[in-house]
Amino acid sequence: MARRALPATASTLTALTAIATLTLTACGGGGDAKSDDIKGADTGTATPTASASSAVDAQRPDISVPKDLTLVFDFKKPSDSDEATALDDASNFIRALKHSIAAQDPKDAAYQFYSTAGAAKYAESQIEAWVKGGWTPTGEDRYYDAVTSKADGAKAVLVSFCRNQAKSYSKDIKTNQVNYTKESLDSYLKYRILMKPSASSSGIWQAQQIEVEGKAKECRP
Repeated sequence: MARRALPATASTLTALTAIATLTLTACGGGGDAKSDDIKGADTGTATPTASASSAVDAQRPDISVPKDLTLVFDFKKPSDSDEATALDDASNFIRALKHSIAAQDPKDAAYQFYSTAGAAKYAESQIEAWVKGGWTPTGEDRYYDAVTSKADGAKAVLVSFCRNQAKSYSKDIKTNQVNYTKESLDSYLKYRILMKPSASSSGIWQAQQIEVEGKAKECRP
């Protein structure tokens, strides 16, 4: 499917200052807002890159998730080292968010390590909502069609990707009852995350701002 690249313009970066809201069910979605058409090409599998030294790896927090939750990042690795690292840590931000939801801790160090500013506020609000509902995630959560591009005079990287949460469900913590839902357009979301190098941790990229579009038709097969 032919799609054009998303330009990292000032308007794009401004749009990312808004905090997106997700409906916290298995097939939850954000608003039905119109999105830019994004070209899916040349982005990477979320694995540690050569730029991440053993010292950097040693300081990274635990972002493991429960055994009944599988996070799949079907990404291709960018040739640019900064874009590859930014994509890796955008994936780690998602992992950290899920870890913190499972830990039921809105102040968890995991998501705070991989985010700041608006993205950190977004993560905290998501965790608080899950805690209030008494839910934890379960099932399979799939992320794919990642695109990376330099932004802010090459000081940042704009990462965008699709999400299919059709097989990802919420589970009641007290009863272990799973809230199963059917696949629909609500299952598909589009993420845009502005990533920048951490000011305090060398070799780490943090999510600065995030935009989540619900009912993303371009993400549906």
